[in-house]
Amino acid sequence: MTALHQLIVWLNDPVNWHGDKGVPQRVFELLIVWGWTMVIAVAIAVPGGMLVGRGKRSGVLTANVANVGRAIPTFAVLVLGAIWLGFGNLPVVFALVLLALPPMFTFTLTAIRQVDPATVESARGMGMSEPRILRSVQFPLALPLILNGIRLSSAAVIATAPLAALVGGGGPGRYIVDGFASQDYTQVRVGVLVVIVLVLVNEIVFGALVRAASTGPRQRRSRRRRRDALAPS
Repeated sequence: MTALHQLIVWLNDPVNWHGDKGVPQRVFELLIVWGWTMVIAVAIAVPGGMLVGRGKRSGVLTANVANVGRAIPTFAVLVLGAIWLGFGNLPVVFALVLLALPPMFTFTLTAIRQVDPATVESARGMGMSEPRILRSVQFPLALPLILNGIRLSSAAVIATAPLAALVGGGGPGRYIVDGFASQDYTQVRVGVLVVIVLVLVNEIVFGALVRAASTGPRQRRSRRRRRDALAPS
């Protein structure tokens, strides 16, 4: 029996789609970890990137500090988190937040600073306050790039979340860890397949959100103003 046939047989067995070890339950467990991670990371990185992006000082140092999270091995953070915080989802969320922060922060900072200065000055000329300019002008125009940063972080979190199984957590990583332990490599392939599908769904969803944000009324008006400015008189 080939590996592909074994995989198809496993996926067509109703037993594997029900109960605490079924695919829907494992996906739900991963989504819980993903949800908490993304909420915490977005709450920290996006406001922080917006504030630094609006500042007059260079954000290079701050961005480099944020990017230190990329240099720290997630597995090492996960092990240390398990030692300090115990087994379960808490150390996993802690490790994944550190993984998710750098792309979000860097993309948000860059997006705010790339907003057309003429558009910002025009808003000031209309008497808008600085907080309102950030909320009503800069953020909508920067949103597509900000969403791209969130998309990258989300994909990384989904791909890394299976490590939760190493510290007593659930999710598709259980198929991989338990499969290797019992030499059931079909189960390992199932775990990998579930993660791949979730990453693809992530790309499709965020791709649609980025396209929607890129074609909003503010983006169309900004592009029209830039074309008018570049048009020969």
